[in-house]
Amino acid sequence: MGEFVLAIDQGTTGSTVALMDSHGKLRASVNHEFPQIYPQPGWVEHRPADIWTSVGKGIRAILRKKICKPSEIACIGITNQRETALLWDRKTGEPLNNAIVWQCRRTTQFCESLRAAGHEKSVRRKSGLVLDPYFSASKYRWLLKNTPGIARALQGNRVAAGTIDSFLVWRLTGGAAHVTDVSNASRTSLMNLKSGRWDQHLLDLFEVPRNILPAIVPSSAILGHTQGVPGLPDGIPVSGVAGDQQAALFGQACFAVGDAKCTFGTGSFILMNTGSEVLHSNAGLLTTVAWQLGEKGKPVYALEGGAFVCGAAVQWLRDGLQMIKRAPDIEKLALQVADHGGVEFVPALTGLGAPHWAPDARGTITGLTRGTERGHIARATLDAMALQNADILRAMESDLGKRMRPLRVDGGAAANDLLMQIQADVLGRRLIRPQVIETTVAGACYLAGLGVGLWQSPAELKHIWQAEREFAVNMTTVARRKRQSSWNIALHRTLL
Repeated sequence: MGEFVLAIDQGTTGSTVALMDSHGKLRASVNHEFPQIYPQPGWVEHRPADIWTSVGKGIRAILRKKICKPSEIACIGITNQRETALLWDRKTGEPLNNAIVWQCRRTTQFCESLRAAGHEKSVRRKSGLVLDPYFSASKYRWLLKNTPGIARALQGNRVAAGTIDSFLVWRLTGGAAHVTDVSNASRTSLMNLKSGRWDQHLLDLFEVPRNILPAIVPSSAILGHTQGVPGLPDGIPVSGVAGDQQAALFGQACFAVGDAKCTFGTGSFILMNTGSEVLHSNAGLLTTVAWQLGEKGKPVYALEGGAFVCGAAVQWLRDGLQMIKRAPDIEKLALQVADHGGVEFVPALTGLGAPHWAPDARGTITGLTRGTERGHIARATLDAMALQNADILRAMESDLGKRMRPLRVDGGAAANDLLMQIQADVLGRRLIRPQVIETTVAGACYLAGLGVGLWQSPAELKHIWQAEREFAVNMTTVARRKRQSSWNIALHRTLL
């Protein structure tokens, strides 16, 4: 067996291909972007051919680095943008339409009609998800009703449906495997969380035929072997698949109940490991499958909450208000003042996500005085990024009924030391930043390596994972409560 894992991290704006060795060291990584398509306001599409081309370019670029021979690749792991849905022809492999991206809002009216008809409770109970165009089910329905020639293709049993993981496995295996891992399936609104199977009631509700969907498989197991992929020998096992946020949770070695990670990106995504039992949230969070190791392994579940605007708030200060020239400049500007000076910024620039779910909320800046400086607004922005995450994490603790372990952080904004310290202070929990910041790639590699026996267990991976820096809590309980109270007042005004 080879000693390298090839990872494909297929994201919203580009595809990253990376190489990890058996010691868990990331040896190389390349990224290729592809076009975003906006047919109408609120609509977002990708051309599946562009996605596959970007992956192929990445594979060839990695091999050109000559870190290892293609024959030394032990396995392939995949992590992907979640919820994005597409259809393709089973016989030719050609896409039948563009993929509808997770950000797309074209099915809002249909989802609202299901909510008005009283279906949200059953959808949430079965799938763990709210009724929202974010998830895949309504996207499949739209494609089935709006793709030219779809009726004839359905009659001929030629239609294959899937999320991006399914499409990539299909292409990598030369059409031999039509599968999706359980973590991605749990983001469609079509899988029953308890059974781990497609749910007939949900399929009927969203008008999606079962026979077009992929088989649901574990996140770590041999799902197929490469066939006809340029640059790669045939027969390499594809042995690890997970949605990007679940892969990040695994890549952060969050293997115990109460372990949580926060990815600081355009928005922030927070997942907490809740163990082998389905835990439905009473605090506005989503229930999802984190991963399943092997056919005999039990699914591990997680609570998930996301803030729509995190790093995007800094981008707005840069591009909209032109307060800074580069995003990293916000840390220096915020350090010019002692604190937020009474200024509160609630960054509801695209509504509020968990635990509020207020899509019509809009951003507010309050507490301005003649003494307000640019530094106060910069500090209020960093505070807001941390405070909205603290709201989500406290909701998770409430649902779980226990204190979380130290929070593990990743994503681009996790490099901001001031933001990380603020997060530790307002949450009242220690933060840990890993050495390998590409946690989605790490998670895909770990799952794939476990699937072929390159590593024997998660316990072995815990020794591979290494912290780069820890942030201790420097704020008193009294000061934290005072800060939270000021934030809550501003949040209440935003929600009015």
